[in-house]
Amino acid sequence: MTAASDPAVSDVVDLRTTPGAVEIDRDALRVAGPDAVDYLQGQLSQDVAALAVGATAWSFVLQPAGKVDAWLRVTRTGDDALVLDVDGGHGEAVVARLRRFLLRTKADVDALAWRCIAVRGPGAGEATSGAAAEVAAPAGWPGVEGVDLLGPQVQAPDGVAVVGRPAYDSLRVRCGVPLMGAELSEATIPAEMGQWVIDQAVSFTKGCFTGQELVARIDSRGGNVPRRLRGLVVTGDRAPAVGAAVVVDGAEVGQVASVAPRPGGGSVALAIVRRGVSPPAVAQVGVAGGELAATVVDLPIES
Repeated sequence: MTAASDPAVSDVVDLRTTPGAVEIDRDALRVAGPDAVDYLQGQLSQDVAALAVGATAWSFVLQPAGKVDAWLRVTRTGDDALVLDVDGGHGEAVVARLRRFLLRTKADVDALAWRCIAVRGPGAGEATSGAAAEVAAPAGWPGVEGVDLLGPQVQAPDGVAVVGRPAYDSLRVRCGVPLMGAELSEATIPAEMGQWVIDQAVSFTKGCFTGQELVARIDSRGGNVPRRLRGLVVTGDRAPAVGAAVVVDGAEVGQVASVAPRPGGGSVALAIVRRGVSPPAVAQVGVAGGELAATVVDLPIES
């Protein structure tokens, strides 16, 4: 959730049922050159070489020990050119990380001064067809149609209402889509984000990539990890703060990572919760001067 969002807003547009467009903060960079595809094939968890020109996929950039440097999207824009986009504020770190291992590789990694318009809801694909954008990347969120338009001068498509950022945040949280700097950090391992993220972002058939050993080992053991990303449905007019403790049966089991308004009232949140908590589970979430009733639920949050 960004600082501009207001988790107390209760009349937020539900982008699961109503289409809308909103400008979001994403950083873009281009990797281009004769060795670009081969280089990224060894650096990203996704099978970059298998992407056709125009195709898009999610991917991790991992540390050698398997923890997350970035979760991003990669779009192949030419035989020897790809565009990567990542949550805003993290592009510079991705550029630095990818340049670090270039050595004699014939490829350049450069930041792009682009904007991003997110279109979500029924008909998003049709509404963005033919839009003036350098990249029209499928969002790929669970159960939601969506496209992100990226380029230097992208605009909301004609006929799609521009909505407030709380609507986007609400949908992201309810879909269980992690955010760099919130659910995802350098201490995160990919499997903690759940099977949907792994299925979208990791190839287990492409061969070696940086950080592969940990990802493959956890997958071979059924994906069991000590913590896992969960949803929270919070009742009442108040919303918990990011960092608030999540308590189940008197014990702290996690902390709130993102908070957003819930259409119709109340709020929803994401938290990385201990494995022993089995949804649905009755919980309390701390707020100033007290606590709120909440339920730990599986993702995506259906309500």
